[in-house]
Parts: sequence; structure tokens; C-alpha cells
Amino acid sequence: MLDFSTAVFAFFGSGWLRPILISLLLGGLWVGMARAGIGSRERWMTLIAVTLPLLAWLVAALEVGQAGLLRPGAMRFPALPLAVILPIAIFLPLLIRSRSIAAAIDAVPPSWLIAVQVYRVLGGVFLVRWAAGLLPGEFALPAGTGDLLVGLLALPVAFWVHSRTRAGLAAGYAWNVFGILDLALALTMGFLTAPGPFQRFAFDQPNTTVGAYPLVMIPAFAVPLSLILHGLSIWQLRRTPAYNQPRFA
Repeated sequence: MLDFSTAVFAFFGSGWLRPILISLLLGGLWVGMARAGIGSRERWMTLIAVTLPLLAWLVAALEVGQAGLLRPGAMRFPALPLAVILPIAIFLPLLIRSRSIAAAIDAVPPSWLIAVQVYRVLGGVFLVRWAAGLLPGEFALPAGTGDLLVGLLALPVAFWVHSRTRAGLAAGYAWNVFGILDLALALTMGFLTAPGPFQRFAFDQPNTTVGAYPLVMIPAFAVPLSLILHGLSIWQLRRTPAYNQPRFA
């Protein structure tokens, strides 16, 4: 039987958040390509080329997560780190090399890729589970607090970035770096608190549930997707020439 915090995450994460997030990302891509003047045929081809691998990744993560293959000790090799690294290594280089993606990135406001990560507030589920005695504090406190801060700051920083000032540009970079460091710290502490040869913390309460469904969908799908979005956001900020000129020049 699921505890309350897990049930809440399963409802929002599985039933609502992922479809809404994917729809927003694909819708933003379509709008960006339309603004860039890309023809309808190329727009559809690009959308299909992005949608099919994205959905295949999501389905694979769900199947592997529900089968328990990402639990500590389920495989002879550390499967969960690979589930994080492989999608980033595969998808991010392909995205930034695409002419259509680059045109769409240039055509939409840089604030969009920042604002969409407001979903990171759901990382607060780690704090709820820690308070209930279900997760070790060595993992839950940095992971949950960091995600909450990143999610809460997403909209204010997006608004600041939308002002197209140099201060807004700096805020956008700083938010992205903070978001990446938060995820890196959470992954590191998750790895070091999980039972196994690399465990260094939380020996009295090993971190076992983060590799179990539905929470496993955070490191298996949400974390690499967030890192990809951070990478695209930084790439977009670097490509935005308006920041090099006064806004009302």
C-alpha cells in the first residue's frame, strides 16, 4: 500500500505532470518553428523526430522502473546512473545540431525554457518522505530543498530574463548553474546513500525507495530531462544577440 506522499507523487507525476510537460515542450517547439518561418512539412518532420524518441524514452523508463530494474543491487552494474547519463549523452548533442531546433530556439523568448521548470517544486516530495521517516536526511534534505528553490525561482528568474537586461542574462545563467548543481548533488547523494559498495552515508537508513516506482521516475526521466532543458537554456542564452545591446536602443 502506498504512503500518502508516494500516492501524491504518483498522481501528479504519472497522471498529469509528464503529459502536460511533454505537451508544453512540443507545443513550444512548434510555435518556435512557426515563428522562425519553417515550412509546414519540415515542422511536422522535426516534431515527429523529437516526439517519437521522447515518448520511447518515457515508456522505456516506465517499464524499467516498474520492473524494479533500477533498484540498488538489481543489476550487476549501477543501472540508475546510466539511466540518467545515456539520455543526456544521446539527445542533447542531437538537439543542438538540428537546424530546425536552432531556429526554434532563436525564435522563442529565453524565458520559456526557464519558466517551464517550475515543475521542480515537486521535488519537495523528498522532504515530505524524510519528515515521515521514509528517506535518509543525507539525501532528502539537499535534494528536496534544492529542487524546491529551483522551482520557486523559475518564474521570477524567467520574468527577469524576459526583461532582456544584462542583469537578467546573469540571473538566467546563475539559475541554470544552480539547477545543474542541485541535480548533480542530488544524484551524488542518492548514489552514496544507496545500499551497495559505494555507500558512504545513511548506513542506519539506506536509500532504497528512490529506486522504486514511482519515485524512480525522478532520476530515470525528470532529472535527465531537466538537465537537457538546462543545457538548451544556456545554449539559448548564449545565442541571444539582444543581450549585447541596450533594450531600447
